[in-house]
Parts: sequence; structure tokens; C-alpha cells
Amino acid sequence: MLQVKNLTITHKKDLTTLVDGLAFTLAPGDRAALIGEEGNGKSTVLKLLYDPALVEPYAEWTGEIVDRGLRKGYLAQELSPEELTLPVWEFCQDFPAFEGADCKALDRAARQVGLDVALLWDSRAMSTLSGGERVKLRLALLLLDEPDVLLLDEPSNDLDLTTLEWLEGFLLGCKVPVLYISHDELLLEHTANMIIHLERLRRRTAPRCTVARTGYVQYVEQRAAGFARQEQNARKERAEFDAKLDKFRQIRNKVEHQQAVITRQDPHGGQLLKKKMHAVQSMGRRFQREREDMTALPEWEEAILTAFDQGKSAFPAGKTALRLDLPELAAGGRVLARGVRLWVTGPEKIGIVGPNGAGKSTLLKIVTDQLLPRPDIRAAYMPQDYGELLLGNRTPVELLAPSGHKDDVTKARTLLGSMKYKAEEMEHPAIGLSGGQRAKLLFLSMVLGRANVLVLDEPTRNFSPLSAPVIRRVLAEFPGVIISVSHDRLYLGQVCTRVLELTAAGLTEQPAQ
Repeated sequence: MLQVKNLTITHKKDLTTLVDGLAFTLAPGDRAALIGEEGNGKSTVLKLLYDPALVEPYAEWTGEIVDRGLRKGYLAQELSPEELTLPVWEFCQDFPAFEGADCKALDRAARQVGLDVALLWDSRAMSTLSGGERVKLRLALLLLDEPDVLLLDEPSNDLDLTTLEWLEGFLLGCKVPVLYISHDELLLEHTANMIIHLERLRRRTAPRCTVARTGYVQYVEQRAAGFARQEQNARKERAEFDAKLDKFRQIRNKVEHQQAVITRQDPHGGQLLKKKMHAVQSMGRRFQREREDMTALPEWEEAILTAFDQGKSAFPAGKTALRLDLPELAAGGRVLARGVRLWVTGPEKIGIVGPNGAGKSTLLKIVTDQLLPRPDIRAAYMPQDYGELLLGNRTPVELLAPSGHKDDVTKARTLLGSMKYKAEEMEHPAIGLSGGQRAKLLFLSMVLGRANVLVLDEPTRNFSPLSAPVIRRVLAEFPGVIISVSHDRLYLGQVCTRVLELTAAGLTEQPAQ
């Protein structure tokens, strides 16, 4: 059993309190989903529970973590640059359980995640594997250690649809407690039986933690219903209070007027008015106490995203956006697919799916290389690895307003504020922001660039379950062309007008999601 008592986490750089008073217990059978907006400290909580040394460089904490020597399995959201350079076999050898495992155990772990066991001894660099292959490999290595509790940071990232179904089954059948972060709403809906919600209210200055032993759908419904009841009661109390306050003001004004006109020749009347004013003042103090005791209007953290300009980002209907014919699609010396044909006209929204390692991201980079230089369109690219576009120590403001002109900086700050960035976060190096904050930053850059063709590699992968519905709606309303790779089942159904599967034989049209 893992216990967390009164956990408070503070960011060292700007003394922002990320988490305040978090308390919960994980027992066998618990599948606890940690949710919340981007930058609210979800990954920090997982790192702290696994090894406090991981957060020591940037965060301080108080409270108590009771684990009684539990063996913890931790899946980080991303690999370090150093880990990405390692050959696969050398990366595996860094896990003690790998060296001590026999062939049967290794084969079983690989089959559990749908991985060819031969990959464990592959000489290719980790960076050459697809994102999904890397997730599967790391999950297999975790399972070898037979942990007592699993801490999984975005295990669903980059998994193909088949492996997502496997992950759902794995979580449902897991005998040990699992605490996980995921932005896949269907995964949460199908697997979570406990919700831990981290919020930051009042312009991200007041943290709030909610722990509910219920499923995700039930939590969202109960939360909305509770807020509705609270708002109804609060507004009714305020209406009744305002009516009484109006009556009180009339009485006070009448007494003040009588005091102003009474003559000195009527001392007895003056004494009576003085007593009456004392009573009125006492009534005013009661009203003040009543105001303080009223039901508060509900507060919640909304996911606010800007939108594309419907006129400036429009793409003419029927105009050719892409004509791509590839005899071979290859990567790392391997031929991944043959006869790949991708023809797109405006304003289609294409979703490309396929098994991990099929070459989807490789295909998208070829598409990007063709589209970005074209003068007749305004194309923008959002890769899986945000580091490709957020290199160096530039801040969000510097990335959105590279000119440094006052008007550009002001506009950048306004847009960042609409995305719930605090002033301090606008000055943090962008490469150090959370995945979701960096995704929002790239999204804003596409809006500012007035892009009318978007090339998106897993566009919703780092948006919280609360932000994802908003980003899906914005992209569904986007008047231009979208060419994307995604394993987000809701994205494919709500945004994409065509879904294509990449296989060794090329691209094939799939039924509507």
C-alpha cells in the first residue's frame, strides 16, 4: 500500500505552489488516474513518489510518503537525450531485471506488449525506434522487475490502436496498484476506478486537489452536477441577500435623513435616532457575516485555447494541397512500405493510423519537407518531439515574438495569457515547460503564422483530458487542410474527414471512426 499525506510541492524558481495538501492511498486493484491541466504538477508528483531526487533540482516538498519499501516501477514521459543515443541492447542492460531474466521471462514480457523479443538485442539507437516501440520496450522492461506499484507517465503516448487496447486490458487485469497519467479519454473511461484531479485556480495561483473513488465519466458528471447545484444555491442566496440588503439600505438612508433634519430642540428624538442608528449598524455587521457565510460560487480551471482566423486560415475547396507518390518509404536502411500514394485537396482533414514502426512519422516528415517551402500555401509542422522546434533557451515570448517589437511582445503575452500561462511561465525556457504547455506554445505559433495547412504528428498527445475536447473542436472548425498522424480515437472520429492506414502495401482508406 502506498500512502500520501498532506503533500505540498513548491517550484523553487518562482515559489509557485503546484500542489497543496494532496492526500490519498493506493491499494491493490486501484487504477488511479492523475488528471489536470498542463503544468499543474502531475509528472512532478509521479517523479516524487518514485524518487524524490528526481524533483530536487527544481521543486521543494513537504508532507509524508509512506511506501514501506515497495518496489516501484516508473515509466517516465520521455527519454533523456543520452538514453536516445544508446543502442537498444545497451539501454536494456541498464535495467537490472533484464540481465537477471531468462529467455522465457524475456519472451513473455515482450509478448505481453506485442513486441518482437529480438528487438531487445537490437543494435540500432533508441532514437531510431518509433515512439510506440520505445514505450512498449520500456513497459516490457518494467514488467520484468515484478513491481509492487506502477507509476506510469503517459503510457498511452504513441501507442497504436492495437496496443492501446492491450494497455486497457493490462491495466484492468493489473493486480498491483497503478497511478498513471493519460490524455486518452477513452483509456481513462475504460480503466480508471479512482481520479486524482490537480487544479490551479484564480489565475493559476491557488492549487486545489480532488480525490474521488469513482470512474472518469462518473467523476466528470458528478463534478458538473455538483457545480450546477452549488451555482444554483449560491445565486439563490445572493438574490435573497440582495433583496434584504436593499431593504436594509432603505432603513439606513431613512435614519440618516432623520438625523440630518432633526433640530436641537428635540433632544429626546435625537436619543431615539441614535439608538436606532446603533441597531442599523448592528444589522449591517450581521449582513457582513451573512455575506461571508454564503455558499461560494463554484470555481474550476477552464481549458482556454485560442482559435484560427476563419478567413485568413481558409484553404480553397478543391485546390490541390498535396500530390505525393512514393515508390518506397524507407527509414534506417529498411523499406517500410511500397507504393505510398497520398493525394489531398482542400479542405480535407486526413488522419493516418498504423502499427508502431510502420513509418507514419517518417511519412509525415517527407510531407513536411514538400509543403513547408511552397509559396502558395502557409504550412506549419507540429512534430512528436517538440525539441525539434524549441531548441535552445528561448522563452515562450521570444519564440512567439522573435522580432522583439513592443506590439509583437504584447500580442504574444496576451495569447499566452489566454492559454493560462502565468507571467513567470512566459519567461521560463520553453524547452523546460511541460509537454502540454509546449504543445500549446506550438499551437499558438501556428495561429500567429496564419497557417492554412497543418502537418500534425500526434497533435492531442500532450493535452489534458480537459483541454483535448477544446483542441479537437478548434481543429474540427479549422478552415484549412490537416494532414496528421494520430492514435487518439476521439480525434480520428471528431476531426478527420478521411482516415488512412499505413501498411507495408501503402495507404488504404479506413471506414469512418
